[in-house]
Amino acid sequence: MKTDSAAPAADATEADLTGGTALTDDDAVPEMRPDAAWFTAVVREHSTALVRYFARRGPRQDAEDLAAEVLTTAWRRRDDVPPEAVLPWLYRTAGFILANQRRKNVDIPVEEVPETGSLRVSEDPELSALFDAELRGALASVGERDRQILLLHAWEGLDGAELAAVLGISRSGADAALSRARSRLRAVWKERLTF
Repeated sequence: MKTDSAAPAADATEADLTGGTALTDDDAVPEMRPDAAWFTAVVREHSTALVRYFARRGPRQDAEDLAAEVLTTAWRRRDDVPPEAVLPWLYRTAGFILANQRRKNVDIPVEEVPETGSLRVSEDPELSALFDAELRGALASVGERDRQILLLHAWEGLDGAELAAVLGISRSGADAALSRARSRLRAVWKERLTF
């Protein structure tokens, strides 16, 4: 019988995937372990939402890496993830990871702001960029918690019980927090809008 030098490495990989039992050619492939099946389902169902979450809040090139970090945390803390609220738990973890990542980055100040114009924002890329800057400035002015609430609601579509789960507060508390955050953003937006 001829032996192949690559066979031990393949057997080791198969043993890792099957929970420590090596497979032979005669063995049927066993079912995935429950933890691995749960994690595979979480990744399939929620990875796109996590990538979008990060892409809306920072550099798109970092979105996949940050989403992977959230999923890694979910795997490590899989016993802590509530089965009835997986996505809110992932968003809450994403918020912590994003906050840590932002602490590492230093903003570069913009020296010149484009002049205002009379065109509609959607028709002019320069005005669109200015509008985005104004909106980002308004969001930055309302405070971290209000910004988190507004973005979870507007971009991730969370409200009610899901928003409450992400924030770690009651449903009525989440509704009140969302209402207050909207009011603060409206007030700041009126003060900041320059065109």
